[in-house]
Amino acid sequence: MQRKKNRWLLRAVLLMLVCSLMTMTVSLAAEAGSSGDPLVTLSYLNGTFLDSLMAKVDQKISQRNSQLGLGGSSGASSSATFSVVTLSSGQTLTGDIGCEVMLRVGSATCVSPSSPGLIDESAATTLNNGGALVTNHLYMMTIEGRGVKAGSGTVKLLVRGGYTVT
Repeated sequence: MQRKKNRWLLRAVLLMLVCSLMTMTVSLAAEAGSSGDPLVTLSYLNGTFLDSLMAKVDQKISQRNSQLGLGGSSGASSSATFSVVTLSSGQTLTGDIGCEVMLRVGSATCVSPSSPGLIDESAATTLNNGGALVTNHLYMMTIEGRGVKAGSGTVKLLVRGGYTVT
């Protein structure tokens, strides 16, 4: 009779040990914020999670900018916003494909080896080699090798996109 009691007690102890091990395994495997453990603190959201999220967003923006060619290149300038460029008499601004320019001060002419030279986005027309730019009209270079040559005096242009000045 004593032997049967000891076996029952041994079985109960082994069962409790197995249950304890399984409980510990499940609790260690649960990840904070997962479907198994949905409780997340505000300090975790504001600190750890927000920082990692912003780092991922910055990385994606950098990748997208490099895909779009918005990163700076040597000897040239590029930008997603307009910047003011000042040219002296006789200087030429040659734009990359998609570069946009707007004449603000002075006079300038289109420089192009073939037609069409520049696309006048304001008037929905084209401007060929030697044609004068109209003040406050937006022009786009759609073919490589297009540019703007400054006339006499100082010329100020608003430029968006990659370009070189010679």
